[in-house]
Amino acid sequence: MEIRQIKYFMEVAKREHVTEAADALHVAQSAVSRQIFNLENELGVDLFIREGRSVKLTPIGKMFLERMKHAMNVIDDATREVAEYLDPEKGTIRVAFPISLAAYTLPTAIFAFRKHYPEAKFQLKQALYRDLIDGVVKGEFNMALIGPVPMQEKKVKSKILFTENVVALLPIHHPLSDRSSIKLLDLKDDPFVLLPEGFVFRNIVVNACTERGFHPHVAFEGDDIDALKGLVSAGLGVTLMPEVTLVDSLPRSTVKIPLIEPSVTRTVGVITPTERVLLPTEQLFYEFLQDFFARLNEFRE
Repeated sequence: MEIRQIKYFMEVAKREHVTEAADALHVAQSAVSRQIFNLENELGVDLFIREGRSVKLTPIGKMFLERMKHAMNVIDDATREVAEYLDPEKGTIRVAFPISLAAYTLPTAIFAFRKHYPEAKFQLKQALYRDLIDGVVKGEFNMALIGPVPMQEKKVKSKILFTENVVALLPIHHPLSDRSSIKLLDLKDDPFVLLPEGFVFRNIVVNACTERGFHPHVAFEGDDIDALKGLVSAGLGVTLMPEVTLVDSLPRSTVKIPLIEPSVTRTVGVITPTERVLLPTEQLFYEFLQDFFARLNEFRE
C-alpha cells in the first residue's frame, strides 16, 4: 500500500467521481483508476460502488476512509515535526476556533505571537463546539480555542485562559437602555433572539434565565453571533452574548449593559489532545497563549 494510493482513494471518496478527482490531483483519470484498482486488489475488498462515472463508498470503504484520514494526519504531523525540530519558529500551527472568538480573541493572540515569531504560519478552521472537541480527538487539528471550556472530556486536555462576562444587548430604544446595569429578571417579558437549539451558548442563556424563574420567549433565531446582533439592531428582541464579541464592534442602534443578579460568565480556553503531543511550533503557541492571557488578566485586575 502506497501513500499515493491513499491520497487518490481519499480524493475519489471526497468527490465521488473519478474524473473530478483526477482533475483535482492533476493526473490522468486512468492513473487514478489503476491505483484504486490496485488498492482494492491488495485489500481484497471493494471500496467503491460504481454508478456510471460516479462512485460511492461501500460500508467497508467508509470505515477504511476514516482510518486513512487518521493515518494521513499522523503522517503529516510526523513530517512537520521533523521540519519543526530543525526550526520551530518557522513551523505551522493548526488551530480551530468558534465564531465567537473569531473577531477579537484569536486575531489578537496571533498578532501578538507573530511579533515574537514572525515566520510562524497558521492554518485556521472555524467549527461548532462539538466539532472542535471531536476534531482535536481525531487529529484533524491539534489545538482549539473554545468557550465554555469542557472539563469532563477524557480525550482532551483543557486549559482555561480567562473567564469573561456575558452582557445584555438591547435595542437603543428599549425602556432599560439607559440603565448602567440590569437584572436578568428585568428581561423576562421581552422577546429574545438566540442561537438555534444545539448551540452551547444558547444553553448558557436559557439556564441563566431558568435559574431566575422564567423561560425566555424566543422570538427569532440566528445562526451566528453577527446574526443576533443584526436582529437586536433591528429592534426585534434582546439577547445575551459574550462581552468579547462586542469589543470594537457594538452594532448600530444597540446598547451593551452589564448583567447583575446573576452575574453570567463563560470560561474561554484551549484544548489539546491527551493521546498526542503537540508539534514544536504548536507547543510554542500553546505556552504563549497561557502567558499572554495571564498577563492580560493581571492587567484587568
